[in-house]
Amino acid sequence: MITSREQTKTIKIGDRVIGGGNPVLIQSMTNTKTEDVESTVSQILRLEKAGCEIIRCTVPTLEAATAISQIKKRIHIPLVADIHFDYRMAIAAMENGADKIRINPGNIGSDDRLKAVVTVARERNIPIRVGVNSGSLEKPLIEKYGGVTAQGIVESALDKVHMIEEMGYDNLVISIKSSDVLMCVRAHELLAGKTEYPLHVGITESGTVQSGNIKSAIGLGLILNQGIGDTIRVSLTGDPVEEIKSAKLILRTLGLRQGGIEVVSCPTCGRTQIDLIGLATKVEKMVEDYPLDIKVAVMGCVVNGPGEAREADLGIAGGIGEGLLMRHGEIIKKVPEEELLNALKEELDNWQ
Repeated sequence: MITSREQTKTIKIGDRVIGGGNPVLIQSMTNTKTEDVESTVSQILRLEKAGCEIIRCTVPTLEAATAISQIKKRIHIPLVADIHFDYRMAIAAMENGADKIRINPGNIGSDDRLKAVVTVARERNIPIRVGVNSGSLEKPLIEKYGGVTAQGIVESALDKVHMIEEMGYDNLVISIKSSDVLMCVRAHELLAGKTEYPLHVGITESGTVQSGNIKSAIGLGLILNQGIGDTIRVSLTGDPVEEIKSAKLILRTLGLRQGGIEVVSCPTCGRTQIDLIGLATKVEKMVEDYPLDIKVAVMGCVVNGPGEAREADLGIAGGIGEGLLMRHGEIIKKVPEEELLNALKEELDNWQ
């Protein structure tokens, strides 16, 4: 039986709360050098504006760990320190104000080193995200299951969780990732039946903006739609702001997030007599900063446009030299083609 997000353990990360039916939060990760405070803060503020709710920064050096205290003073969302191999970086990151740490206990070193990290986390009540990737699966589990499998990933993650639990700490979040979309989906289904800890969900190494969006939409959609997942990241090779845009759209499409304008547009055909692709792109960009929960249709044909746009709150349709502005499919104004975008903007500015 799957443990749904309404039933997962509640965990506090900075001033945000996940699990227990709280909204699924959107994460991203900086791709700046964490030691470069100015660049890192600048990127985080851009991500905040786009809708990022938790940010993760890599901490490979003591300088990066120290920078966390400076970064934290200038941002407004919880910061997660990403740790690989060196347990001292985990401790330093927590001492410098990290709201959560992400570790793989399997590569952090000896039990004593892991215990040192857990001790500081307990003292400061800082959550630990236990992260396991398919690429780091232990050789005995590969041999046991005849390769890298969903079962092996889940067993590896639960082994790490039990290590920390045996040290007397349970302020945990679990993350299991694979670049194999269906394996990742299956692993989450298995894990959600075996734990009540909140799950951070993502498809790792998913690729560029185009391929990564497709893989992430399929994988995250299948997982989230089963009630699994408390935080998500759309991992893309590109500007991390694109991750936030995609995550918001995935959550809205699944009915897990309200707010923001949804733009729908027709796929173009031989009747299209305007630059619909360019117009739709401009509309998507224009509506990003409007806090409205409405649907806007961008149609390329004044013949079928009104009917096709009936389910939208607002719509525009272009023809030769003129365009139509519509509310709920009803024409409210005819304007010259070149004024369509401005007419839509004026309507949005006065929307009630």
